[in-house]
Amino acid sequence: MSIAEYQSQADNMSLSQSTGSLFDTVDARTSLAGSNKMEILLFSLGTPETFGINVFKVKEVCRAMAITKTPNMPAGVDGIVSLRGHILPVLTLARFMGLDGTMSSDQSTMMVAEYSRHILGFLVHDVDRIIRVDWNKVRPADDMFSGNKDMITAITELPDGKLVSILDVEQVLASAFGEDVVGSVDKIENGHELCIFFVDDSAVARKKITEVLDKMGVKNLQANNGLEGWERLKGLADTAQSSGTDLHDQIQVVLVDAEMPVMDGYVLTQHIKADRRFDGIPVVMHSSLSSDANRDMGKRVGVDYYVPKFDVAVLSNTLRPLLV
Repeated sequence: MSIAEYQSQADNMSLSQSTGSLFDTVDARTSLAGSNKMEILLFSLGTPETFGINVFKVKEVCRAMAITKTPNMPAGVDGIVSLRGHILPVLTLARFMGLDGTMSSDQSTMMVAEYSRHILGFLVHDVDRIIRVDWNKVRPADDMFSGNKDMITAITELPDGKLVSILDVEQVLASAFGEDVVGSVDKIENGHELCIFFVDDSAVARKKITEVLDKMGVKNLQANNGLEGWERLKGLADTAQSSGTDLHDQIQVVLVDAEMPVMDGYVLTQHIKADRRFDGIPVVMHSSLSSDANRDMGKRVGVDYYVPKFDVAVLSNTLRPLLV
């Protein structure tokens, strides 16, 4: 079932046995840009807990299929499957997250998730429905979880009071396949005099961005979500304004993630573009959601450049001319 094959009937939709409507069309969902709303696909791993995944990160949902065991697979990956001529690795999500009380035979549904250039099949118990929530009602998970806390990026609450643990797809793929090596990056002359402000809720992404900027010889300031980022940016702008200095001398580029708890990157970009004090400071959106729809969403709110995660060459080559 491809995302683009389904039409939206309501904000909250039950998973139908017919090919009715699980996903909105991609074009329709671009209207979410600037609304600070997130769509979450709810799913179960066979435990009492409810999990969710950002709909934009789900390419497809289908029934589980026969898995081929292959040698030298990464730890935790069950094997590979063939899906319409494409080979993709598959893992049983409950086992990968270390959840007790689940059986592999009960994981009868596969979600095909995408992060940057990686595609991976997640075996789950079942999928339920899509809900649309305000980002300001999505909170960072912090240390609420124990063994699987690294796999959960945020939590939100359903109207009935039940909590939803939102899966960190980036962390799952990084744990399964290892983190991409940054490699060599050319330094920028006088880079130590330059600064990039970046905002990302993923610990994996923050680590990689910092490594790239360090290799470029560029300073950085960072925040973990859009609201925190905006408060810090406003503080920098207020200080520059009161001291009569140029904000552009303090930061040269703002790099934002798209999907973040509390405030997403689209709303953050709107705030930046609406404040004349940030004129001349480009906003680069750095997102694992690399579809045309997401690029269109970025353009809708005024993003200057869009960079898919995590391509070191594209990121550094995009930033370099903005810093000289």
